Amino acid sequence: MPQWLEIVLRTLCAVVVLFFMTKLLGKRQVSQLSFFEYLTGITIGSLVAYISLDLEANWYLGLIALGVWVACSLLIEYIQLKNKKARDFIDFKATVLIKDGKILEDNLKKERLSSDELMEQLRKKNVFQVADVEFAIMESSGEINILQTRESLPLTPKDLGIQVASEKVAQVVVMDGQVMDEPLRVMGFNQGWLMEELDKQGAKLSDVYLAQVDTYGQLTIDLYDDQIQTPQNEERKLLYANLKKCQADLELFSLSTKSKKAKEMYEQSSKQIEKILATVKTILTT
Repeated sequence: MPQWLEIVLRTLCAVVVLFFMTKLLGKRQVSQLSFFEYLTGITIGSLVAYISLDLEANWYLGLIALGVWVACSLLIEYIQLKNKKARDFIDFKATVLIKDGKILEDNLKKERLSSDELMEQLRKKNVFQVADVEFAIMESSGEINILQTRESLPLTPKDLGIQVASEKVAQVVVMDGQVMDEPLRVMGFNQGWLMEELDKQGAKLSDVYLAQVDTYGQLTIDLYDDQIQTPQNEERKLLYANLKKCQADLELFSLSTKSKKAKEMYEQSSKQIEKILATVKTILTT
């Protein structure tokens, strides 16, 4: 038998053996990699080491083995894309570990996961009671995802009927004391605005290690000297307080006037400001 054909057959045999051996170990060995990515990673590493260190004249045969592995990986990825049953067989099916606040012990044993390890994974998701979990599932990657019960979920602006502006990525506008012009332009500002904001916070550009602008145009800075305390920008809170005062004044005017037409106008204006306050509260008070 030619050497190259022997290498191909031996490599194909190694693919099958490694697959079933790793399958036997279980998905916890895979971590964040997909199942076959894990196999391919460790094997290609070994093959590359063989090619690098083998001093015999037939070292090039390692390249053939490496090529076979790459071809097998591409073929398996293609099969996975086309066939659901193949995906489930190669990369495991997801396993339900908790349902309606109850741990499914049989599934836990199947995945060789102890109670301590399960609780550790829940704590990583900021969940400390099993009863707070509506559904917990171990994915094919070995990661555990959870869905908390509705009463355990934190309130969101949507739950309170509050509309908030869409979030943008915060931009670093000063790094190591140097102004970053491109991020500053992305946020719609210029160096003049930056210097004015720094002046409001009593800071010099040369003292700033890092500065960021958030979705709402708020500038936050970190100084080289950590002992220096920068004053908080109170403009938004002051604006919110002024709007509240305007609403209170309009309500007072509606109560004190004897004109029916004026009373309706004051009440309508007060309700409009109340709606505005509900919309901008999270923006102006944080």
